[in-house]
Amino acid sequence: MSRHHSRPPATAAEFEADITALGHDGRGVARIDGKAVFVTGALEGEHVRLRIRQRHRHYDEADTVEVLVPSPDRVTPKCPHFGVCGGCTLQHLSSAAQIAGKQKVLAENFTRIGKVEPREWLPPLTDALWNYRRRGRLSVRAVPKKGRVLVGFREAANPRYVADLRHCDVVHPRLGERIEMLGDLLGTLEGAASIPQIEFAAGDDTVALVFRHMQPLSEHDRQALTAFAQREGFAIYLQPGGITSVVPLWPASPRLAYTLSPGDGAADVELEFEPLDFVQVNGGMNRRMLAHAMQLLDPQPDDRVLDLFCGLGNFTLPLARRVAAVAGVEGEHGLVARADANARRNGIGNARFHVANLFEDQHGAEWARTPWDKLLLDPPRAGADQVLAYLPHQATRRVVYVSCHPASLARDAGILVHQHGFTLRAAGVMDMFPHTAHVESIAWFER
Repeated sequence: MSRHHSRPPATAAEFEADITALGHDGRGVARIDGKAVFVTGALEGEHVRLRIRQRHRHYDEADTVEVLVPSPDRVTPKCPHFGVCGGCTLQHLSSAAQIAGKQKVLAENFTRIGKVEPREWLPPLTDALWNYRRRGRLSVRAVPKKGRVLVGFREAANPRYVADLRHCDVVHPRLGERIEMLGDLLGTLEGAASIPQIEFAAGDDTVALVFRHMQPLSEHDRQALTAFAQREGFAIYLQPGGITSVVPLWPASPRLAYTLSPGDGAADVELEFEPLDFVQVNGGMNRRMLAHAMQLLDPQPDDRVLDLFCGLGNFTLPLARRVAAVAGVEGEHGLVARADANARRNGIGNARFHVANLFEDQHGAEWARTPWDKLLLDPPRAGADQVLAYLPHQATRRVVYVSCHPASLARDAGILVHQHGFTLRAAGVMDMFPHTAHVESIAWFER
């Protein structure tokens, strides 16, 4: 007999409930008197005691008070900060169950939104579960009551506050082991109160920290940051204004770069980037994702390939090693400039890059009028439906779509299948962000 909920008389805001699903943000979903309740800390299949934290018109939010019947997939979180820090939401769920849940979300979106189903499900693509994050933003807050400067991600329950981290198991180990040290450093700075955040970015050999500061830093503070960089092996940048204001403090000319292998015996490609540039957060998964995309796209020496939302050329330049011609299109001028420079640096002459806002009609552009054999899409969360209004051409026989949002992928899959005559040959998830509810996926379409 199914148990739905019961109300203990002692506390009106506490209930017992069955958790019937896992929400898109990693919270458990229950129903009380027919109303959805999103429960932090609860897993699908569990029976819990919960406390209502906030009521809304169509749903409520709650915290788990006690797990009465645990899920067999529940595990002990590795991080002592889990539950307070908002950086991870699923450390209490086994990695296998995390993957299965993400595949379920993708399948449900295909069915519900796109009205499509892949002929084949690809095996989930996974990599390291810890110390994978090479790009992100740490918040900074001086807390006089604690006598410390806190450095970390925002708190899960109250994003206005910074979680009091001592270390972090998901970010690059050189940084994750020095979170508390960073807070101690900031506590010695005269201008600590003017520093709201630290961006971090890691290449193959260098970890960069970008200190955003609202007021000019004193010579004392600049020397302290320089000494820290020299002692701990970081590259330090300062950001007094917008993203174009970023300048290196030490060393004078830092270099961030990562290397990718195009496969099939082709020479490696090295991509240089700036510390605030978009790069795939998970470096190990990025290498595996590239190999996966290459296998699905099946580049041939006489192919002409179009890569949309190309960024730095993460896919474009490795593809150029294996095809006749490739064009990359991206909306951000700085990324296109660096992609073009990376092509020259790697001696690649068959790649062309174009700046274009792909959320506007570009059907008159030369690259959009050109017939391409194959198309690679790697859009942001909004997806690529505007592009699919005029692409792909009839000459395009294969599309590989890398997605960071299953709903937009499902919608666009429906467009490719029902309006452009493609078949969704295969799809699967890629665990780009372990221990979070984020779903990264890849899909292969063919005429």
